[in-house]
Order: sequence, then structure tokens, then C-alpha cells
Amino acid sequence: MSGYRPVAVVPQGPRAFRYRIRRRGPFVGLVPAAALGALSFALLHNNATTSRGIAGFAAAVLAAPALMPAGIPLAAGTSRLLLGIAVSAVLWFGVGVVAARRATRSPVATWRDFWREYSWLAAGVWLGVVASLIVVEVVVGRALL
Repeated sequence: MSGYRPVAVVPQGPRAFRYRIRRRGPFVGLVPAAALGALSFALLHNNATTSRGIAGFAAAVLAAPALMPAGIPLAAGTSRLLLGIAVSAVLWFGVGVVAARRATRSPVATWRDFWREYSWLAAGVWLGVVASLIVVEVVVGRALL
């Protein structure tokens, strides 16, 4: 093997594509939450109807699940809002990291694999948000009656 030279990584090959998904996946994972946040802002800005208020609130808590533990629906304040958004961004970044790692277990990973893994993880987060809203409604609703 005197003339053996290792072959370089193919620029657009599977290994480079897997690396790209792992590197960019966490940041791409922030996009759906940002879109929901923008939708929430658009619905709640100059709101005068109940349906827009409910839809805006739902979009806000799905985009930033840490708003509720920060006390945003019941307590106002810019620092609470920014804390809830920052913690939620870290959460969605972590979901993107896990989705990228799980999607690239396959040697021939694609962005479709990333979005499949991401959607399962996001569905779990959103199911937790909905369950917590139901529990809060039952507990707080009974306390107010």
C-alpha cells in the first residue's frame, strides 16, 4: 500500500449532508416556533374579537411553551415575557438538536428525516402544553367557582 491515499469527503455526498443536518438542524428547529410566534403577534395586535384572542393565545403558548411557567397569562411584565421566550427558544433549540441527531442515525439522512423526527418531538411538547392548559382550567376553574 505504498501509493494509497485516503479519499476526501465528497462535497455534496451523504456524509457532508449528514453533517449539514446536524450543524443546521438546531437552528432550523427554531423556525416553526418563530412562525407561530409571528402568527400570534399578528392575531393579538389590535385584537377586538374573541376568536382572534383565543387563536393568538393558542399560537403563543404553542410557540413559547415556557410562557405559562413564567406566569405570562396571569402576570404581565417585559422581563417575564423575555424570560419565557428565551427559555422556549432554548427548548426548541434542544428539540432541533435531538431531531438532528435522531435523523442522522441513518447513513443517508435527508431533511425529510429531520422534519419527521422534529414533528414527533414537537407533538410531544404541544401535547404537554395542551394537557397543562386543561389541568389549569380544571384546577383554577373549580377554585373560582
